[in-house]
Amino acid sequence: MFKLADFAAVIFDMDGLVLDTESTYMIAWQQAASAMGHDFSEDFCRSLSGLHYQDIELKLIDYCGAEFDLQSFNRLSGDCWRDHVNVHGINIKYGFSGLLEVLIRHKTPYCLATNSRAVNALECLELAGIKEVFSIVISRDHVRHGKPEPDIFLKAAEVLQVDISRCLVIEDSHAGIVAASRAGAVSAFIPSMAQIDPLTVELCDLMMDDLVQLANAIGA
Repeated sequence: MFKLADFAAVIFDMDGLVLDTESTYMIAWQQAASAMGHDFSEDFCRSLSGLHYQDIELKLIDYCGAEFDLQSFNRLSGDCWRDHVNVHGINIKYGFSGLLEVLIRHKTPYCLATNSRAVNALECLELAGIKEVFSIVISRDHVRHGKPEPDIFLKAAEVLQVDISRCLVIEDSHAGIVAASRAGAVSAFIPSMAQIDPLTVELCDLMMDDLVQLANAIGA
């Protein structure tokens, strides 16, 4: 079992790992799709988890057809999302605060590395009330390729000034675990969805039920 002392830094994903944004996105996607005469199943929405918006758009076209109006969908889903989060906010995932305390106590550097655009990531962090927690946020804007390519994690290690092989990447999605594996990082998989791809389990180095379990395992 790995311990925190084995790592020079910890890299967090955001959506579905630090913040419960996945459920808010699903609500917005389904509401926007319904307004446009489409029905998005929960399974389809889950298949979009962890993907960059360009990859999401490709899946939308494949699912809805070449005539699907992406511009209208993006506008509608954005409006639906803001209406929802302005009322309900964005919840922080169970166990994050405890794991953060462990990192601070051990003086372990950490950062956020997300497939989201910087402006969207910062908005989500602010809505959740933890915008000041991450002094380093690596977003899709900072790299040529998003997850599942390794660019975001390699950039995070570069900014942290540590070797990626000595980084613990914590992810909840298949795309994120693939990216961590390709980067050469040690990865911890905390599933945010009920359905788990066996390949994700095969690729990750650690698998935990939640961040509390991970904190107890590596911080003891």
